[in-house]
Amino acid sequence: AKKKFVPSKKAASAKGAKKSVTLSQRIFDMDLFSPVKEQNDFGARNTMKKDFKTGTLSKNSYVPQGLTKAQYEKVRSADSTAKKNNYNKFFSKVGTTLGFYEFYKGRGTDTSQGWKDKVTAGHVFAKTKYDWQGDDDLSGSNTPKSEQVKTMKKKKAGKK
Repeated sequence: AKKKFVPSKKAASAKGAKKSVTLSQRIFDMDLFSPVKEQNDFGARNTMKKDFKTGTLSKNSYVPQGLTKAQYEKVRSADSTAKKNNYNKFFSKVGTTLGFYEFYKGRGTDTSQGWKDKVTAGHVFAKTKYDWQGDDDLSGSNTPKSEQVKTMKKKKAGKK
């Protein structure tokens, strides 16, 4: 009969033995953003006062043909100002939209069926960029079919 190998339990349960942490566990537990936790949050350009600026032109810098160095610096500063204004425009809208939970909670529970008789029939409509009503109704939803045909014929006649 052959003897089977059985590891000794004495070595594993020794009181003085330290639990070793693996290299991968040390790497996965690293917090690379601990010095500045908010650096990737939206709005960090403003709140953390990050120093984003357009570099200055030296004597060896590229200047497009047809512009002087001063003109090119003015164009670059206008571009960076436009970029900053665009960022601030979107940053100012943060938190202004209504999430589903807030909408649902604010709506409340309607025990009557009165919402069905309202113009919107219980729907909340988004604003559109264009006014889709009137004489030049592009969607055609409020215009009778005969009127749509007349309008199309007029437009075709005007193109000739």
